[in-house]
Amino acid sequence: MAYICNAIWTVKDGQADLVREALVHLAHASRAEPGNLVYQPYQDPTEPNVFRIFEVYADEDAFAAHKQTEHFRVWALGQAIPAVETKEKTVYADLEG
Repeated sequence: MAYICNAIWTVKDGQADLVREALVHLAHASRAEPGNLVYQPYQDPTEPNVFRIFEVYADEDAFAAHKQTEHFRVWALGQAIPAVETKEKTVYADLEG
C-alpha cells in the first residue's frame, strides 16, 4: 500500500531562499529513488515562508529508506530543516491500496 505524506514547513524569516534551494535539490534526487512515486514541493505564493511537500512512496519501508539517503542528510537535515521554525506532517492511506 502506498505511503502518502504531506508536510508543511514554516521557515524562519530570511530563510526561504535557502529552503527553496534545498527542496529543489531534494526533489530531483528523491524522484530518482526506486520507491518514490511522487515528490512535489510547493512554496505558498501569499506566504513565502510556508512550504508544502507532497510525497508518495511505494510503501512505508520506501519512505524510511528515503530518510537514510545521502541527499536527505545533505539537503533536508543539513540545510532545510535547521531553517524551519515549525513542521507539520500528515500521513494518508491510499484508498486504491
